[in-house]
Amino acid sequence: MTDFQWDIRPDVAAALAERRPVVALESTLIAHGLPWPENWETARAAEKAIRDEGAIPATIAVWEGRPAIGLNEDQLEHLARRPNVRKASSRDLAAAFVQKAFAATTVAATMLLAHRAGLRVFATGGIGGVHRGYANHLDISADLMELARTPVAVVCAGAKGILDLAATLEMLETMSVPVVGYGTDEFPAFLLASSGLPVGSRVDSPQEAAALLDAHWRLGGAGVVLAQPLPLEMALEPNEFHTALVRAESRATAEGVRGPALTPYLLARLAELTEGRTLKANRTLIEANARLATRIACFLTSGG
Repeated sequence: MTDFQWDIRPDVAAALAERRPVVALESTLIAHGLPWPENWETARAAEKAIRDEGAIPATIAVWEGRPAIGLNEDQLEHLARRPNVRKASSRDLAAAFVQKAFAATTVAATMLLAHRAGLRVFATGGIGGVHRGYANHLDISADLMELARTPVAVVCAGAKGILDLAATLEMLETMSVPVVGYGTDEFPAFLLASSGLPVGSRVDSPQEAAALLDAHWRLGGAGVVLAQPLPLEMALEPNEFHTALVRAESRATAEGVRGPALTPYLLARLAELTEGRTLKANRTLIEANARLATRIACFLTSGG
C-alpha cells in the first residue's frame, strides 16, 4: 500500500506530525447507512463534536482510487449525495485503488487505513458481527477479523442490534479482542440501551480507557471494542425494536437481500417502521461516541 498515493488533509497531516489527537470516522455511514440529508448532517455533527473536544476529525474514504484520510466539506457533501458509491471492506480496497473508484469504507476498511496512516482511535455507530441465522448461512462481518489484527480502538454503541449479539461476543472472545464497557457492565446493543450480555471489562473515564488501551497495545494486542450505551431517553423499546426487525428481515428474505447489502437494507427498513426514530437515535450515539473517542485520544496523545 505504500506505493499508492495517499490524500491526507493538511490539518490531519499537521496534527499527526505534531502528535496532536486525530480521530477517525467511517464513510459507509454517509453513503449507505443514512438517507440524505441525515447522512450529511450526521457526518458534519460528528466532525464538529471532535473539533469541539480539541481534536482533528478524519473521515476516511477512497477518493478516485486514493485512500483519503480526512474529507473536506465539499467532499463530505459529494459523498452524501452521490448515488451508487462503492462499499469497501478491507478485502475491497486493492480493487478500489486500482480501478480509481469512489468508495465508502466500512468499519474494517476504516480501521485498516486509519492504522496505516497513524491513527489509533476511531468513532462509529455500531460494529458489524455475526448475523442471525448464521448456522444456516454463514454471514460474519469482516469487522471482527480486522479487530483481531489491527491495533485501533473502536468507540461504538456495541454491535448493531440486527445481529446475533451473543455469537458476536463469543467470536470476539475467541479472537482475543477486548470488549470494554464504558460506564456499563452490559454490552450495548446499538439502538437499544443494553443487550443484557456482559462485557469483558469496564472503564468509567476517558483516562482509564486510554490507560487500558496503552497497556493492551504494549502487550502486542490488536483492536479493542470500547462500547458506550445509547442514552436511555433515546433508546428504542426492545419489544418494539424486535417486532420491527422481524418485519424488516422478512422483507429482506422475500426480496433476496443478503451479504454486504443486508445491513444497510435492514437499517433503512427499520427507519421506515419506527417512523424515523432509529435515525434520531443513530445521530445521537454517533455524536456521543465521537466526543468520547476524542477525550480518549487526547489522553493517549498526552501520555496521561
